[in-house]
Amino acid sequence: QLLRTQLEEHDIVLTSQALESATRGLIEDHTRGRILTARIDGELVGVAVISFLWTLEHGGPAAWLDEVYVDPARRGHGIGRQLIEAAMQVARDNGCIALDLEVDPGHEAAERIYERMDFKRHRRVRWVRMLDR
Repeated sequence: QLLRTQLEEHDIVLTSQALESATRGLIEDHTRGRILTARIDGELVGVAVISFLWTLEHGGPAAWLDEVYVDPARRGHGIGRQLIEAAMQVARDNGCIALDLEVDPGHEAAERIYERMDFKRHRRVRWVRMLDR
């Protein structure tokens, strides 16, 4: 549900079936990436998703921090930072030399976290085109 809420907040339209298939693909094949969770007293309060890739820009293996989401009632207590640190460690453990991410406009709090963690802003703008299957 946390991932569904995250996508909805970013106006990303994805069917429940597509989200389930995508998450199952990460769970069943760890060469694709990982889903990391944060729990407090057994309650799921945060999630981070990373995908592995190979890029010339970084000279080899890298990871894409696809999603980070913390329940709004739990924000401000370092959970997001812990999820990001865990994602960086998983990426390192899998031979990655960089971790890329994007931040939507209007998410200045997230930008401040990434800046404090020594992430650097790219000069480029990301584009996408969905491919016909």
